[in-house]
Amino acid sequence: MSCLFCEIAARRVPAEIVYEDDLAVAFLDHRPVFAGHVLLVPRTHVITLAELPAGEVGPLFQLTQRLEVAVERGLEADGTFIAINNIVSQSVPHLHIHIVPRRKKDGLKGFFWPRAPYRDDAHLQETAAKIRSAVPRA
Repeated sequence: MSCLFCEIAARRVPAEIVYEDDLAVAFLDHRPVFAGHVLLVPRTHVITLAELPAGEVGPLFQLTQRLEVAVERGLEADGTFIAINNIVSQSVPHLHIHIVPRRKKDGLKGFFWPRAPYRDDAHLQETAAKIRSAVPRA
């Protein structure tokens, strides 16, 4: 069976990509908690963090740091929520890191994740462009 995130990483399935390199691809979640909700996936197909080769863990989390900064700066967010689900609540069985912009009093409580869709495709593309332009250079 084909993996949706592998297909996105290979650009065989469309997604609003905000960053990519040889290690990973980051794109906007199609069902965001808030606009700017990014999913970062390693190109290596693994289901859990424990399965990711040790040499890729550090670089993936360094990239998480860079994208955290991009989401906060690009969207003028107060902070971010970063999460990984291993198996349970993992809608696609491929390791992915959620990088969600946060604002004070945004209504997010604990692990209850209400969904706030993009207004339209222009809003989706504008949000992605803001994050792309704010990704710190390596």
